[in-house]
Amino acid sequence: MKRVIKAAALAVTGALALTACASADGGNGSGDGETVNIVGFAVPEAGNKAAAAEFNKTDAGKGVTFSGSYGASGDQSRKVVDTKGKDVDYVVFSLEPDLTRLVDAGLVADDWNAGPTRGIVSSSVAVIATQAGNPLGIEDWDDLTRDDVTIVTPDPASSGSAKWNILALYTYAKQNGATEEEADAFLKKVFSNVTTWAASGREATEAFKKGVGNVLLTYENEAILAKQNGEDLDYIVPDHTFLIENPGAVLKDANPVAQDWLDFILSDAGQTAFVKKGFRPVGDLDISGIEVEGANDPADPFPTPASLSTAADLGGWSAINAEWFGKDGEKLRFDQLYAEATKQ
Repeated sequence: MKRVIKAAALAVTGALALTACASADGGNGSGDGETVNIVGFAVPEAGNKAAAAEFNKTDAGKGVTFSGSYGASGDQSRKVVDTKGKDVDYVVFSLEPDLTRLVDAGLVADDWNAGPTRGIVSSSVAVIATQAGNPLGIEDWDDLTRDDVTIVTPDPASSGSAKWNILALYTYAKQNGATEEEADAFLKKVFSNVTTWAASGREATEAFKKGVGNVLLTYENEAILAKQNGEDLDYIVPDHTFLIENPGAVLKDANPVAQDWLDFILSDAGQTAFVKKGFRPVGDLDISGIEVEGANDPADPFPTPASLSTAADLGGWSAINAEWFGKDGEKLRFDQLYAEATKQ
């Protein structure tokens, strides 16, 4: 059993290099010739590119270019801290603790989450992706304990996506009446079927595309994007799943145009760009009339799950990490369950 895949490292350092039209407002001066340097987890790269193309059409975004470094959320967060935020303007991570690490380091303001979306720039839900046609007839999380299932999922040591997946599994068991011991037993059965623990959500998708495993645990938007890109897979939004909330923020020493960029992402135009790449909107965007290519139903792309758990339901990320996900070699609930599930 491979805990971390050593596939082509998708810590992508790609230039989004997009240019455009008019003059900045909001007191920040013209955006002409300015660059926004983004560091983020791998999954929102397509959303950022789509939003950047629309931002370039605005007065604030005229002539602004983008440089992007993308990889596993935890790894990217630690990299920003290690480099003291050098050449970074805007960050977007899978989960809140990866951003608050930058607050603790003095790189992001304490009030980063004071706005109406509480600092969340995109959202999704945890889903189950299968081979085209769903040949195993997977319907729900419980099917992942079957002997004929082999799973690809990211590793929580580096990936935020992995943590969302594990919490979706746990809360599924709990909402079905499981005791803590029964929930642990369920998780161990699922973990024993994991064939690859990938370094990031994107690397998990790439492994699955290459034929590793027959089930992929992933973000809804990642499954939709894969289908937009021509990948032959299906995905299931289970009746119970977990709300994924991705935070973003501008660094204290950022180029001022980065704030214009963040404001645009949270605008209806910015959120529409993300929606078209498979993300559920944050804020009050009315998505009726927006078709999302690659969704199970493009005209109704984001079905409301019968039951949806959130990080707040579990006491927030400080409480979650204190119980589940250790650091610096600390073995907490996940590592204990993983060790028991995979011992020979």
